[in-house]
Amino acid sequence: MSRPTTKGAPPSFAALVQAFFTEHLTQQRAMSPRTVATYRDAFVLFLDFAEHQLHKQPTAIRLTEIMPSLILGFLDHLEHERGNAVRSRNARLAALRAFLKFAAHRDVSALHVVEQALGVPMKRFERPMVGFLSRDEMLAVIGKPGASWTSQRDHLLLKVLYNTGARVSEIIGVRVVDLVLDGATCVHLHGKGRKQRTVPLWQSTAKAMRAWLRLNPELGSTSALLPNRDGKPMSRNNVTQRLDLAVKAASNAYPRLTKRHVSPHTIRHTTAMHLLQSGVDVSVIALLLGHESPTTTHQYVEADLAMKQRALAKLQEPDAAVPRYRAPDSLMEFLKTL
Repeated sequence: MSRPTTKGAPPSFAALVQAFFTEHLTQQRAMSPRTVATYRDAFVLFLDFAEHQLHKQPTAIRLTEIMPSLILGFLDHLEHERGNAVRSRNARLAALRAFLKFAAHRDVSALHVVEQALGVPMKRFERPMVGFLSRDEMLAVIGKPGASWTSQRDHLLLKVLYNTGARVSEIIGVRVVDLVLDGATCVHLHGKGRKQRTVPLWQSTAKAMRAWLRLNPELGSTSALLPNRDGKPMSRNNVTQRLDLAVKAASNAYPRLTKRHVSPHTIRHTTAMHLLQSGVDVSVIALLLGHESPTTTHQYVEADLAMKQRALAKLQEPDAAVPRYRAPDSLMEFLKTL
């Protein structure tokens, strides 16, 4: 934790922002480049807004000018003018909060103003109902591999996504060295916040991976398992485009798919839901999917109407006659011998 500045002139706002990114986030907190980029984007938007509101260049802004009214105005600007969803709005606010907490330890003279700014609350919002595919729909989307290189890669991509429930960033980051195809087959996934987890592979997935590596002997240990035509890792947009094509093909057998938005994250939800429906404990699902909070996993329980119906069916309806328990003959004979 940074020590409060007690002597000399307090650092400028510009110096605080620079120290926040170059020292606090990257060195002290060791945050991933993706997280740093998210914070950077939030600050670019905020400084642009503050420049127009305060009529000052960002380098001339003072920490004491970061008032609640300025932050609230920025958040309203994000929602109403930029069309950001509440979750995006809250993510931007989280970045500002992290900076203000850091800045308060470097400039105690602005502590009172910072405390007021930190009082700006996150906005509550309703979580959308989790979307997922049925098993038959999922299998249709995975489909059968064609003869072309692209078709075989896409087939493996979708199969691994369903097998592991991986995020897009995790799946495009898998390298050949991350595979264990002997003995207990598994894949090492590098998740959010530099966290790593290991997910077992189905025999069919491991078999498809071996076939893929035989087809691509040029792939070295540090190569992306699922490269594009240039040999580089697939991009997020690339994965989305390939999935869209697979969903379109599967809609011939399942027309309902044409009316649904199926994203790579939908497959992650599908994996989680199918595990839940198979009787896997929520805590195990959270471990497999790399959820930091059990609350994230419990949303699948909320979404599964069929599971609720089965649970409710075990409870007698108010007007139903409760059957009287009658022990089987074998049990009665056993009791008589006691």
